[in-house]
Amino acid sequence: MLNYAPRALYIHIPFCTNKCHYCDFTSYVLKGQPVDEYLDALEWEMAMTAAAIPPDVIHTVFVGGGTPTVLNPGQMERFLASVKRHFPIHADAEFTMEANPGTTDPDKLAAMRAGGVNRISFGVQSFDNELLERIGRIHNVEDVYRSIDNARSAGFNNLSIDLMFGLPGQTVELLSDSVNRALQLKLPHYSLYGLKVEENTLFHALYERNELPLPPEDDELAMYMLLIGKLTEAGFRHYEISNFAKQGFESRHNTTYWRNEPYYGLGAGAHGYARGERHVNIKGIQPYIDAASSRLPRLETSLVSEEEAMEDFMMVGLRMLEGVKAGDFAGQFAGRTMDEVFGPALRRLLQDGLLERTELPEGDFRYRLSAKGIPLGNEVFGVFISE
Repeated sequence: MLNYAPRALYIHIPFCTNKCHYCDFTSYVLKGQPVDEYLDALEWEMAMTAAAIPPDVIHTVFVGGGTPTVLNPGQMERFLASVKRHFPIHADAEFTMEANPGTTDPDKLAAMRAGGVNRISFGVQSFDNELLERIGRIHNVEDVYRSIDNARSAGFNNLSIDLMFGLPGQTVELLSDSVNRALQLKLPHYSLYGLKVEENTLFHALYERNELPLPPEDDELAMYMLLIGKLTEAGFRHYEISNFAKQGFESRHNTTYWRNEPYYGLGAGAHGYARGERHVNIKGIQPYIDAASSRLPRLETSLVSEEEAMEDFMMVGLRMLEGVKAGDFAGQFAGRTMDEVFGPALRRLLQDGLLERTELPEGDFRYRLSAKGIPLGNEVFGVFISE
């Protein structure tokens, strides 16, 4: 397994203007929260983390949430300065921050640029105002256009938006319109996610009461295939099951996860993976602050066995459309081979037409999802857990 210091850094800002109906992330409505005390605690965790696992050079930073852009410009400046104090950021690093449309005014964007942020991922979800209201979003379509314009005026050109499909009351036609409007923005990256009804959300409560009008499975599949068709026709590379990019604009940070490489994870509820160990941080704001004043604020920590790491390698690696390479597997796992460890599963998936094997130069080869396997990805990934 990989034992070098992580080159990727995830930081969680858990505050939002409101809680969306589908969201089960570690996030809390901003009003009344001890934001400055949280930023203090976050810096304490940065210092302790850098002491416990001294960083080399960080190549990717991802600030997620929550909605990190609810920080005011002064808080944003302070937060980004603390990141640079504790972690050496490569001059060519990808530095992403998630944002909600309507929360990125020019002053805040200037603070983000000055602090090193060079990529913004906007949680747009839909270009239909009624649908946005139905899922609990507080922005509208005009906020999207204004936010993209503000970001470009501030000098950001590496921009991405998230869209969702399979939403309550959404039709294939509504989704098609949203995708057309999204493409008119001429952005270099789009992430397109199907709704998952998670426990402890309003949508789950409605689902349990049979009050959530979800599209039929056939329509949801039609939505996904529509997305693939429209984005590829527009010249985007479908490089991961849910992600499309122009050449050179693929998410380098998320690729760290998909390659099962180590990463630092800081902040309330954050996950991290380093030195063969995974951790989850304490989720509550005040409990996180209290813990970080004296120790690393861990909720739980677990050693990752080689067997588990190999399963993870296959499951997350096959999310990428380029698939998993035999040489990379052998490099992570001391010369062991995919065929040796997962032979029966791989043969079955090849026989069912869900995977394909491709020969590469210098004797290497890879497995990747076939065109038939892409919409059935979860079935493919599940095979490796059972193995």
